[in-house]
Amino acid sequence: MSLTARISAVRGSFQLEVDFAVPTGTVLALLGPNGSGKSTVLGCLSGLITPASAEITVAGRALAAVPPHRRGIGLLSQDALLFPHLSAADNVAFSPRSTGAGRRVARERAFYWLAEVDAVALADRRPGQLSGGQAQRVAIARALAAEPDLLLLDEPFAALDVDAAPAIRGLLRRVLKTGPTTVLVTHDPLDALALADHVAVMNGGRIVERGPTREVLSAPRTAFTARIAGLNLVAGTALSDGLRTASGEVIAGLPAADVVVGEPAVAVFPPNAVAVYPHDGDHRGSPRNTAEAVVAALEPHGPVIRVRAEAEGWAHGLTADLTPAAVAELALEPGSAVTLSVKAATVTVHPAAAP
Repeated sequence: MSLTARISAVRGSFQLEVDFAVPTGTVLALLGPNGSGKSTVLGCLSGLITPASAEITVAGRALAAVPPHRRGIGLLSQDALLFPHLSAADNVAFSPRSTGAGRRVARERAFYWLAEVDAVALADRRPGQLSGGQAQRVAIARALAAEPDLLLLDEPFAALDVDAAPAIRGLLRRVLKTGPTTVLVTHDPLDALALADHVAVMNGGRIVERGPTREVLSAPRTAFTARIAGLNLVAGTALSDGLRTASGEVIAGLPAADVVVGEPAVAVFPPNAVAVYPHDGDHRGSPRNTAEAVVAALEPHGPVIRVRAEAEGWAHGLTADLTPAAVAELALEPGSAVTLSVKAATVTVHPAAAP
């Protein structure tokens, strides 16, 4: 069931203006910083927030004036919110019962979905007897047992520990392949990569980037998207062979096909493309993009150490990934003076997102 939404909402001084569509059976991830409006969108879709104006259509059915319990929408949040006095099976059966299914049909559907989420063994347990991961499995079964036309996922892994989250993420990936049209709110790019067909990046109540998940996260056009994708981003104006920053510095790079010279643009490159040398050291290869900086922080990042830099100009806030051996050899620590360099061939210039 496809979703189309055009929503305008005001909450205090915050204004939301969004317009988007989700094709039948696909997953759209809403990404954005805290306060960007992601949860407000879900509240408007579910009917829990009344917008100033809205056009919300699911499978051709207008929902803006329909009360929440009649919208045919399932909602799964970071907290399972199971009824504490009911068993897992009865929690799941409650969902189809609330839409008019008979007791026998509801129980059959409950056990079907408990099996789908690998939780049949939990059927007789009450929520107080379940771990966080187990409770979230039951909550997923309950959300899907009503056979919603639209499923809303609000940070569904945020309350899970590091061991439970991957299993629940994999479970949702499996069930959503043949599941309902879905809107996912998350801060984690891994969630978007694992579950979403498309992403929309929100900031200040607006959608500032959208497109296929891997395309958006591999070629971000806003600082927030670059940060969650783990990439460096420098803003400026497009040149034929790179980008000029607001302070007049030039970064050499490879323009994407849709770049227009003279228009706002961003230069994007990964942390492993940034080389770090001692201040006034030997810069082998003489890359075109160099800058003096100071190490602001050293952070473990999987098998590498992520170096965060402070600098004047375009290199401020850049990150570089080095092996622990390289960090030791360079004797890096917060406050160390370094030279950063980035080869032009590793820098891609894209049009900037509209403000």
